[in-house]
Amino acid sequence: MDTVATVSPTRPLRLAIIRQRYTPFGGAERFIDNALSTLRERGGLAVTVITREWRGDIATDEVLICAPFHLGRVWRLWAFARAACKAVQGDHYDLVQSHERLCCCDIFRAGDGVHQEWLRQRDRIVPRWRRWLTRLSPFHQLGLWQERRMFASPRLKVVIANSEGVKRDILRHYPTTQARIEVIYNGVDGARFHPGLNAAYRQEMRARWAIPLDASVVLFVGSGFERKGVATALRALPRRADVHLVVVGKERHQPRYEALAQRLGLAQRVHFMGPQTDVRPFYGMADLFVFPSLYDPFPNAVLEAMASGLPVIVSTSCGSADFLPDQALDALDTVAWRAAIEAALQPAQAMAMARQSRAIAESLGLARMGDAMTAVYASIFKATAPDLRG
Repeated sequence: MDTVATVSPTRPLRLAIIRQRYTPFGGAERFIDNALSTLRERGGLAVTVITREWRGDIATDEVLICAPFHLGRVWRLWAFARAACKAVQGDHYDLVQSHERLCCCDIFRAGDGVHQEWLRQRDRIVPRWRRWLTRLSPFHQLGLWQERRMFASPRLKVVIANSEGVKRDILRHYPTTQARIEVIYNGVDGARFHPGLNAAYRQEMRARWAIPLDASVVLFVGSGFERKGVATALRALPRRADVHLVVVGKERHQPRYEALAQRLGLAQRVHFMGPQTDVRPFYGMADLFVFPSLYDPFPNAVLEAMASGLPVIVSTSCGSADFLPDQALDALDTVAWRAAIEAALQPAQAMAMARQSRAIAESLGLARMGDAMTAVYASIFKATAPDLRG
């Protein structure tokens, strides 16, 4: 392993991480959990998580709740930004890393991508009148204003993009940003997610959900179905009686997608499982993982599926396409998706894709991500606080 700079000043590096809402189901939250667990093992790091809502248990020294009074999501977004930035004023922290678009951070992790780009991609699936409403929406106007201010902030030193696609999006929409852009891919725990999940869970899970052992199970994992492409997954599902779709994730408009499955004649072969704190049994029961997201920087679910040894198909607007260029399709091309699903369920191709998936996941371990994050922290820390270096 390459030697990297280490964060080991004479006292622990005081790191504040800002995330508006922490729940066990979010990809950004799983990144924080994995990153902090790995970084804390290296020592010399004291972590405070600043959040509006806390549900979960991650490796942090302190949780600071910033939940100012608000009415509606616009006020909530503005009030949290103001409270979080106030909380990091002064010299309480050596580095401030935000997962929200705030101008009071040293490091911004663009785990949610670029809001400007997401709105551009969303325009592909909404009627013209909704595009205008979106652009005029106070919520989106505030989000875009915060994004512009952040990328123009002289305080911002490093932007961590989790794919080359996100880096391109940043440079396309904010070419004048002076921050250094580092691509650091998410890491995955290859011991927790592994091909052995198939033997451990396949029979049990299929019996529980009345799915035949000899059926083919296509799996989707993700919350926010419009953005993550569940409609495409439904429309592209092969019209064979032996192919089932299992959908895991949180979606407040889930009845809409259940109704779509009904209209497509798929109600008996589509299973909506809701959010799950442990998704490993679902990877274990599946034969193929699909992620036709309209826009997703680099989903942890795709990494977990690959580590679990599943064949994977993703969209070209998903950061995972960096590693799967031959298995990346336009998010809205249902004809191409159906053909790709049919091909990936063939035994020979499935085996080759599964081997490729596991190999990619093994190259993206947590230690690799931890080394890269540590190097970024060390480079900023040594430049801004040389008097505290060991």
